[in-house]
Amino acid sequence: MKVGNGGGDGSRADATGMRIAIVVARFNEVVSQQLLRGAIDALVGHGAAEKDIAVHWVPGSLEIPFVVQEVAISGGTDAIVCLGAVIRGETTHYDLVADGAARGVARVSLEHRVPCGFGVLTTETLEQAMERAGGKHGNKGADAALAAVETARLAQEIRGSDRGEPGASRAPSS
Repeated sequence: MKVGNGGGDGSRADATGMRIAIVVARFNEVVSQQLLRGAIDALVGHGAAEKDIAVHWVPGSLEIPFVVQEVAISGGTDAIVCLGAVIRGETTHYDLVADGAARGVARVSLEHRVPCGFGVLTTETLEQAMERAGGKHGNKGADAALAAVETARLAQEIRGSDRGEPGASRAPSS
């Protein structure tokens, strides 16, 4: 049995040589811009070349799953990062958009076997969103990017083991 540490320090998020797409919602753009900057900085900081990062802007978070699907169908992408901000208003529209974006991205990821990091914030206020887009709660865009890369690397390991090559997932260390 092959067992190792979980790489909780980000060491498993090696983006070297990966082609990564980022799909970003323009709605609440002040937040999205910060999430995007965090994602790109994290990817480059973990070995990705800027030329291998494609950024696709969409009108809002509900449009993210469609473009994620188009990217997945086109092939050639190792991971997709989804970024946006859904801020609660006075109607149930918030719930519909947040749920639709999350379910849509998950469906595409599973159907097309492309890891998707989900960095669509769902907050009560703009202030809360900004705190999670580079403020006191870190940058969830960076977190989503690194999660996508780590998942893509794990999938590569698993698929390698299907071909008789060594590879197994590593459980978190205790």
